[in-house]
Amino acid sequence: MLKRTTVRRMAALPGNVLTVSVLLSVFFLPGALPHYCDKKSADLNITAPNNIEALSGSCLAIPCSFTANHLEFNRTISIYGVWMKHTLDFESNKNNVIFNSSESVNNYSLELSGNLADKNCTTLFTEINSSYTDKYFFRIENGQFKATACAHPLNIKVGDSPWRPSINVPSDLKEHQSVIVTCSAFTPCPQSPPELTWNLQQDSLRQIEKNTNGTFTTKIQKNITLSDTHDGYNIKCSATYPVIGGNKTAETNVTLNVSYAPRNTSASISPSGLVSAGTWVELSCSSRAKPPPSFTWFRNSEHGAINVSVGPVYRLQKTNMSNIESHFCVAANSLGSQTSWSHLRNKVSSSPNIKLPNSLRSGIQPAEPDEDVTVQMLPDKTEDQTYEDMNGFQRQPEVFHESKKDRGLEEAVYSRVQKFRARNCSVQRADSLADTYIEMKHQ
Repeated sequence: MLKRTTVRRMAALPGNVLTVSVLLSVFFLPGALPHYCDKKSADLNITAPNNIEALSGSCLAIPCSFTANHLEFNRTISIYGVWMKHTLDFESNKNNVIFNSSESVNNYSLELSGNLADKNCTTLFTEINSSYTDKYFFRIENGQFKATACAHPLNIKVGDSPWRPSINVPSDLKEHQSVIVTCSAFTPCPQSPPELTWNLQQDSLRQIEKNTNGTFTTKIQKNITLSDTHDGYNIKCSATYPVIGGNKTAETNVTLNVSYAPRNTSASISPSGLVSAGTWVELSCSSRAKPPPSFTWFRNSEHGAINVSVGPVYRLQKTNMSNIESHFCVAANSLGSQTSWSHLRNKVSSSPNIKLPNSLRSGIQPAEPDEDVTVQMLPDKTEDQTYEDMNGFQRQPEVFHESKKDRGLEEAVYSRVQKFRARNCSVQRADSLADTYIEMKHQ
């Protein structure tokens, strides 16, 4: 490189100041550029990852192809591939040439698996260790054509820890939906892929796929038909990489988020049991659903269901309009609904006594000491109705069948209650819609 200085004397200026103009010309002499990055190198381009990671103790496959747009490139003669580490200076730093396919012995254990005549420079790095972390350049030597892909360095980074696999699950999961769950792991060396295992039963064997950039991925899959039981389920997947001297394992997990219609919908009453007219009661509705459900209360009437409240809790005052008031709640979300019923029953406050004739009493055996017995009989108007929360047992309407009327009331009652051996009893009856009870107490 030369520096040329030109001095020109200018016309005298006030103060006799001499102005010097310095012109610097910088240029390279012919041959100053090393031949490995000369004009021919601009005609060699490779397609390979700019950055790639490797696992210490494993291997690394470099997908690589090249183009040589120069007249001197001749596919009919020998073509050699060269990998240089850290430097472009092929002549001055030949020790940095880690591989040359023309040599039988090289510094690094590399395999040039691609066919250079087909412009395939795919290379396998074996026995990777931390010293492999560096920048690499690829070079072609083909007769008079010798060029280095100076503009396309390959950066390799070697780590000691394996990569965590990834679990791919479709978004917006809903019950009854059939989905494919995939566990995949980066595979830097398809000749020694990772082993994938998870807590799902596999539908197929391990698959190795080639990515668009030439790298590889190993994966396993499972087809699942979703239900509410899958919500919150934790899927775990492990990737075990074989390395020199053993294995290295990494794990990942994903929790499923599944939407489902209401389940286990239940209506409850507080206070429970029989209630008196005028009592305030609270009806509560609960359900398991995702997203959370809305609650609507309805009262059953002779005209159909009547909407009486919105929300999980409904407070009302018991009336004496009917012995039984039926309500139901509907739990609903975008995926469905579910219904649960609740029944309110009047508590009988007082009723007239019906005394049994002496002729009936005289035939009854005495009861055991301290024995209380309650007998339940259904009223004539509700023969087909079954009631809950009743003490004792239910008497079937056929006990008072029309064919037994000629035997008289005494015989009919006696035939039903004599086995309880009560000393005396009284019959209590509520209004026409209430249940009828025979209460028998030992005296």
